[in-house]
Amino acid sequence: MNKRRLGKTGLVVSEICMGTMTFGEQCDEKLSFEIMERAFEAGIDFFDAAEMYPVPPSAKRYGVTEEIVGRWMKTKPRDSMLVATKIAGPGHGWFVPPVRHGMTTLDRHQIFRAVDSSLARLKTDYIDLYQTHWPDHGMRYEEVLEALTDLVQLGKIRAFGCSNETSWGLMKSLWAADVHELRRYETVQNNFSLLNRRCENELAQVCRQEDVSLLPYSPLAGGVLTGKYLNGQYPAGARFSAYLDTGNDRQRAMARRFINERTLNATQRYIDIAESIGHSVTTMATAWSKQHDFVGSTIVGATSVEQLEECLLGADLVLNDETMDLLDDVAEALPNSFTEDGLRKL
Repeated sequence: MNKRRLGKTGLVVSEICMGTMTFGEQCDEKLSFEIMERAFEAGIDFFDAAEMYPVPPSAKRYGVTEEIVGRWMKTKPRDSMLVATKIAGPGHGWFVPPVRHGMTTLDRHQIFRAVDSSLARLKTDYIDLYQTHWPDHGMRYEEVLEALTDLVQLGKIRAFGCSNETSWGLMKSLWAADVHELRRYETVQNNFSLLNRRCENELAQVCRQEDVSLLPYSPLAGGVLTGKYLNGQYPAGARFSAYLDTGNDRQRAMARRFINERTLNATQRYIDIAESIGHSVTTMATAWSKQHDFVGSTIVGATSVEQLEECLLGADLVLNDETMDLLDDVAEALPNSFTEDGLRKL
């Protein structure tokens, strides 16, 4: 398993990161342990969680994922792995997280409370990478960065990053860090896949010029790229099947963004390309993601060891120029697949 440095930190991690948001919901503790054990055995030393996991989030279940990861971590030397987790973003905007009764913000009080709670659940005395799960563009960035900087100095976290952030927000935070002589965001964890390539534009430029590492999540576009939603199928137990069946308005909107005529058309084309090179689309999509110079580590998820195995096959796969050109051709033919008309930004 090759490794890459995250930003300008001392964190050097495997090119594939084990995402854990299914642990405690789709995966019970036994299966979660089996998946993490196989990942670790294969050379993955980077594990990503969040205080709000598992997904879909609920007031009764939040924090369960960190507890499962923490119990598994106790079976290994702490220094043999790097763990990342996240604080829930503000609860006064697009989504009210079921954490701390929805009274979440990114001020010093909430950040310190969240870190201490995550440390307890993870059964560790430090977090390698701590991330804001989504931003609050109404707050002064220096206030958030000051609290995070103090946590680094206290030894509770080693470095910090952001998630679901815009190019403007990332640059604004980097400017604030420089002006106020605070530590900077070293990573940005955003949605990035063959079906959602927006990171290749402005965000990639920010990452390259400012030495920030992208941590792509959902490289399989929430499972859509596997083809399981083709031909009108909505498999039982699949996340977007549940969202469309019993989800709230936001979840149904998300499912329609991931599953529409354009994404399904593109998915079939990607599956055909994968078959032509003798790999599954899961393996190809994982390899494609890590084949970007601004990517630090690609976060993969799994609900079975078998699913993880397909991702692991992408660890050593390097797609040749011809294959990359074929993948680009699909993106050019069906740009912005996450919208029906390909025009509206999401």
